[in-house]
Parts: sequence; C-alpha cells; structure tokens
Amino acid sequence: MKLQIGMRIPPRIGSEGLALTAAWAAQAGLDVLDVPHLNPEVKQICDAAGMGIGSVDAVQMGGTLLSKEDVRRENAAEAVKKQITEVAALGAKVMFMCLVPEDHSQTRQESFAIWKDTFPEIVGHAEREGVYIAIEGWPGPAPHYPTIGCTPEMWRAMFEALPSKHFGLNYDPSHMVRLGIDYLRALTEFGERINHCHGKDTEILHDELYECGILPATFGAKYGFSEGSWRYTIPGQGDVEWSKVAVRLDRLGYQGAISIELEDHRFWGTLEKEREGIVKAAAHLRNYF
Repeated sequence: MKLQIGMRIPPRIGSEGLALTAAWAAQAGLDVLDVPHLNPEVKQICDAAGMGIGSVDAVQMGGTLLSKEDVRRENAAEAVKKQITEVAALGAKVMFMCLVPEDHSQTRQESFAIWKDTFPEIVGHAEREGVYIAIEGWPGPAPHYPTIGCTPEMWRAMFEALPSKHFGLNYDPSHMVRLGIDYLRALTEFGERINHCHGKDTEILHDELYECGILPATFGAKYGFSEGSWRYTIPGQGDVEWSKVAVRLDRLGYQGAISIELEDHRFWGTLEKEREGIVKAAAHLRNYF
C-alpha cells in the first residue's frame, strides 16, 4: 500500500520560509505539505519543489462558523465558501477544519444545532467545487472540551444530517486514544467518510492515569503536549498499531495522504529536533504505507 506521506508545517521548520520548508520536505522524502493557506505563490513554490498539497486550513477554523451571532456566522460562511472556490481553482482537494466554537462554554449540543443550520450550504458549495472538508477530532481546550465532531456519537449524527462525502473526517487516532475511543472500530464504522489522515500517536501514561484518572493533572502535566494521563507522540512511540490502521485504510481504498502532525515534546523547540521528529515519524509510517 503506497500512500503519500506529508506533514503539517511545524513552527521552527516553517519559520525558514515556505521555499526552504518545501525544499527540505522534498529532500526528506515527503510527498505533500498541509498548508495554512493556499494562493498562486504558495502553489508555485510547492510545485517547484515537487510537493503536492495535502490539505488547506479553513480561514475560519470553526470559531465564528459556530457563532450565536447571525452576522458573524454568515460572514464566516461566506469567507469559507470564497476560499473553497479559490483553492479548488488551484487544484486543492481537501479543506481542514476544527469545529471549536468561539465561546468555549457553548455546549456541544448548542454548537451542533448551529452547525446543522449553517453547514449544508457550505458543503453543497464544496461538492460543486470538488473539495472535501475534513474535520479534526481534537476535543478542544479544557475544561469545556467544546469541539464538535470528535466522537462516534457526534459523527453519526453529523453524517446522518449531511450524507455528502464532501463533509468527512480527518482521521487522527491520537485523539481517539486519549479519549478512550476504539480507533480501529472507528475505521470500520466511519471509514467511508475519511477525507484526510494525520500521522500522530498517543502514549497512555499509566502511572499518571493512576494519579489523576482521565482528568487533567491538577498541578500541571509532566510532559509537553499532555494533560496528565497521556501525551502526544510521533507515530511508533505511542499506543497506535499503525500496521492495523494501514490494513483497514487499504481495505477501504483510501487514496489520500498521511500528514505528520508533530506534537511531541521530545522533538520540539529547535529546528534540528523538529526535523528529527518528522524524519523518524515518516520512516515509521513508511513501514506500513
């Protein structure tokens, strides 16, 4: 099974500028970049380096799209539709979104009702333009964890409301591991709605789980990219069995990219560490994809 492997651009690598970032990614053997925005200049730089576009971040990463204020929400929806048209003209196929409301105390039930009213028009536009929306499973910040689209309960309701495959998942098993969700079963039930994948892992820290349970640590997590009983890692250093993920994605006929999302304290803070993390993550994923 040969899939494209890419990365979301980590901060130190990205600070070098897109031209150097794309050149280094190509040298490291990556196939695609997930970019925060796409315009003709970005496309030209990626093309020159031989890099494809994995996904493009939505200009409104959920916040105002889920606003209770009609004008803010309508303006956000128009901005996203305009962006969809622009990136489609440049050949992009996947738009990445994280549906976190701007008011973090807004309940998921409230956000879902707003989403159900707002998104049919956005998804209809994406379908006409040939763009696929991929929503992220990060639950959002403590203590509210307000993001919608992170659990099977919510995915089922969303996909029932919007059957179009142009609205689907960014499959990232790291979030499911930390939430206690069976990431392989999720592939079985929702695999047909996977529009993009992130290469990221989670290690469950059993001693810390004993100390604070699934609650965030009272006195602060011991590691970066952690809330206490778990920590995000590069693929191969956590609890995800990537061999089994690969088998199921292969059976589903998934043809998209696996983009490394570097959130691991051991490979963070310097350009050298970020590059090491990306290279090690890619090497592990290539064992299976």
